[in-house]
Amino acid sequence: MEVEAAGVEEEREMNNSVMCQLTDPEGTPLGPSMYLPQSAGPKELQQMVNKLLSNEEKLPYAFFISNHELVVQLGSYLQNNKVSVEKVLTIVYQAQAVFRIRPVTRCSSTITGHTEAVLSVAFSPDGRQLASGSGDTTVRLWDLNTQTPLFTCKGHKNWVLCIAWSPDGKHLVSGSKAGELQCWDPQTGKPSGNPLIGHKKWITGISWEPVHLNAPCRRFVSASKDGDARIWDASLRKCVMCLTGHTLAITCVKWGGDGVIYTGSQDCTIKMWETSQGKLIRELKGHGHWVNSLALSTEYVLRTGAYDHTCKQYSSPEEMKKVALERYKKTKGNGPERLVSGSDDFTMFLWEPSVSKQPKTRMTGHQQLVNHVYFSPDGQWIASASFDKSVKLWNGITGKFVAAFRGHVGPVYQISWSADSRLLLSGSKDSTLKIWDIRTQKLKQDLPGHADEVFAVDWSPDGEKVASGGRDRVLKLWMG
Repeated sequence: MEVEAAGVEEEREMNNSVMCQLTDPEGTPLGPSMYLPQSAGPKELQQMVNKLLSNEEKLPYAFFISNHELVVQLGSYLQNNKVSVEKVLTIVYQAQAVFRIRPVTRCSSTITGHTEAVLSVAFSPDGRQLASGSGDTTVRLWDLNTQTPLFTCKGHKNWVLCIAWSPDGKHLVSGSKAGELQCWDPQTGKPSGNPLIGHKKWITGISWEPVHLNAPCRRFVSASKDGDARIWDASLRKCVMCLTGHTLAITCVKWGGDGVIYTGSQDCTIKMWETSQGKLIRELKGHGHWVNSLALSTEYVLRTGAYDHTCKQYSSPEEMKKVALERYKKTKGNGPERLVSGSDDFTMFLWEPSVSKQPKTRMTGHQQLVNHVYFSPDGQWIASASFDKSVKLWNGITGKFVAAFRGHVGPVYQISWSADSRLLLSGSKDSTLKIWDIRTQKLKQDLPGHADEVFAVDWSPDGEKVASGGRDRVLKLWMG
């Protein structure tokens, strides 16, 4: 009789538990599959993962079942989603940032100065300075403490189309519609040497060599409408290599963490170049129309180098290089660096270029051209902005579609992430900025205020400030 009762008890236990397999975002299992009680929720799972990984300091994790975050007990999830308990349930754990960025909620200042549209805005890697480029041919540096203009950098003869800070924060480079590049000293606002001449048409992108590969920063690559990319040495003040091979304009360029340069072009291809002699390594083909935008899974740490949200300062290039390498390795994890491309053919591709020249997956869903793609700082998400007025969210490892953010009533031009990967910012032709919450997949904050199209947005690496600029010629700073 007792044996029978024990059997019934055991069966009830089994019925109230579900066979689960924990895996990391790449799909690597964490231990064997096991029965978990249906009463287990994120809190219990978090304790379990910390234990299984033998984490000395307990880290926060989020849990996902087929791309949906688990925010309730397992039992409720199974019931709500009518999931069969016959099969093993895969639960993906994802490490979360230990710090939290507050959403910005208000415009703290509107700064005039530019006399034409603001075409680009960029915070320095340590978040202490802000630069903007404009159709009035100037680059401006802004004092973030007083929220006033600091320097007006004059030297270009045509629109300033793009700007890029070196990851050590020592240089700022701008590229113009005339095809010239200019290096600036951010401490003085003065040009470092003469304009860099070589491109025959306008500059479409600039990317610096990562500081974990070379410190202090010296080399950067520029892309142009003329179909060439050029590597420049900021110390020698000259072009050291020309990357030729594209048959049409290059629209975007990225210098990867393993030293490879990626160029996306209107010839529908993405080319990979090594940087000791400028040789073509590989071609990535698949898009049926222009490639508009490229993003790397490690891009955020490549851009910020040794600087994290605490904005700790460093005394030597060696120390900076060491910390930057640690940050890069941590973000990259065990997998290869991933690349995402967005195109005029309305699609995106996810690639693992060091592994294969075939795309990992094709990402469809946008109804218009894809204008901007960007990985979250932790590499777990991809966001895409399109002329179809939507922002879409995808899984950064598998490329699977997760959610569409709708709310803009005009094309979305540019997006930017908060340092903790929990919030996404978008700027649109509809004159607003919007902040989206990744966890709830809903609009968190609507930020109207600009009088016209918003061309450029950036979120500071320390998470404190957002900057935006556009057709109304003003620079707006937004705070929490």
